[in-house]
Amino acid sequence: MKIFTSEQVRRIDAYTIKNEPIASIDLMERASMQIAAWITEVFDNSHPFVFLIGPGNNGGDGLAVARMLLEKNYLVELFLVRISNKLSADAQTNLERLQQSAGVRITEVKEIPSLAINDPGVIVVDAIFGSGLTRKVDGLAREAINYANELPNLRIAIDIPSGLFGEDNADNDPEAILQADFTLALQAPSLSFFYPENQDYVGIWEVLPIGLHPQIMEEEQTAYRYLLADYVSTLLKSRRKFAHKGTFGHCLLIAGCYGMMGAAVLAARACLRSGAGLVTSHVPRFGYKILQTAVPEVLISIDESDIIFSGAPGMDPFSAVGIGPGLGCKLNTGKALHELIKTVRVPLVMDADALNILSEHPEWMGLLPEDTILTPHPREFERLAGKAGNGHARIRMQIDFAVKHKVYVVLKGAHTSIACPDGSCWFNTSGNPGMATAGSGDVLTGIILSLLGQGYVPRDAAILGVYLHGLAGDLAAEASSEESLIAGDIIESLGFAFQYLKDVHDENNI
Repeated sequence: MKIFTSEQVRRIDAYTIKNEPIASIDLMERASMQIAAWITEVFDNSHPFVFLIGPGNNGGDGLAVARMLLEKNYLVELFLVRISNKLSADAQTNLERLQQSAGVRITEVKEIPSLAINDPGVIVVDAIFGSGLTRKVDGLAREAINYANELPNLRIAIDIPSGLFGEDNADNDPEAILQADFTLALQAPSLSFFYPENQDYVGIWEVLPIGLHPQIMEEEQTAYRYLLADYVSTLLKSRRKFAHKGTFGHCLLIAGCYGMMGAAVLAARACLRSGAGLVTSHVPRFGYKILQTAVPEVLISIDESDIIFSGAPGMDPFSAVGIGPGLGCKLNTGKALHELIKTVRVPLVMDADALNILSEHPEWMGLLPEDTILTPHPREFERLAGKAGNGHARIRMQIDFAVKHKVYVVLKGAHTSIACPDGSCWFNTSGNPGMATAGSGDVLTGIILSLLGQGYVPRDAAILGVYLHGLAGDLAAEASSEESLIAGDIIESLGFAFQYLKDVHDENNI
């Protein structure tokens, strides 16, 4: 689950070579076998392949993969992009091995006219530069990348798209990065894969295990991780036979105003579907009938105002509080929110208009209880913390914000990121574009509130809630389509998401 920087990857490779021990050429062979296995599983040998080979070890990987495909009767052609007259030692060894194979054509490219790919059915494999690249690509390599990007062909990148930096690409040249349809990451993804501006370069990425040394993988420290079902399933609490509704918490949801009661309904339903024993929804007076009709399982607390939130009920019965969905930003609502955050003593999750009000009063940040969970989308986070130039800067800002204010920041997106007060950051891997629909964020608030109410610590509630939310969205999309997905579908699939994680946990503990 760890995400390492490019410099860390170099250290991990070196440690593996020294302490396994294994020769670097043999480690390259092991990685190449994984890449070749993925390719042969996805594409049969009716598909011809063209490899673009650079001078370093990424090129060495490409040369080894090409040899393995040849051995399985694939039609393979290679273009050796002569950025340098000298190859790395392992790349040179793999070139010599490949040259011993019959039926392979290797063309040296010193000028772009030598690079001719005329068949749109050929699959192009990018092995020019790997994750160790630290400067913008120029010259012949840039021309080769531009040429490949203009082709209609399917493109597969080995390790990382050539030209893309592993972390921050703020100073990179966007016209000098290969646009891959698939990226086959070795052992772990690069941090830059998780940033929205890099989607057109990375495409769909897969992580291929290559057997790097487990000790250094465990010991090497990193602030960044990504979530997988195997880990998330370990966070689930089992239910005891003699438990009752009081065992699973009493959640207070403060949501809704005139014209936006749907948000309150969605959040309340999600909270119940995620296992809360009791849920009380505090709503404006006019919203009483809506909640009682739409969610009969929810208890109702009625605000003194007919149309807005103007004051919270007493906190004594509640094990967790959620506030924000459809709340509105009226002056009296702001005053009531201020009073709430000054007095609340149970875990708190804040979303939507609660965050918008908070962004207008940054001096209130110091009043938030430690470990409060904030769930902004990018624009809401921008209002809270300021603008960022790119994805990497935004993540750094998110982590700094979480550490400074001792809160959890759940920044919603394709790879929702969870920044923790200890400086760590977790990227989600569940979910799909169909979840970009009205009310999806309200559902997430309800899920996290439910988990807090059940006694999950804020870190686990945020991580588990985000993953369950995305997984339920995936299951709902499988049942219909991404295009037809609505927020209510996510709620209805939560039961299947919980069961999926239980099954994963059981399989791993047989």
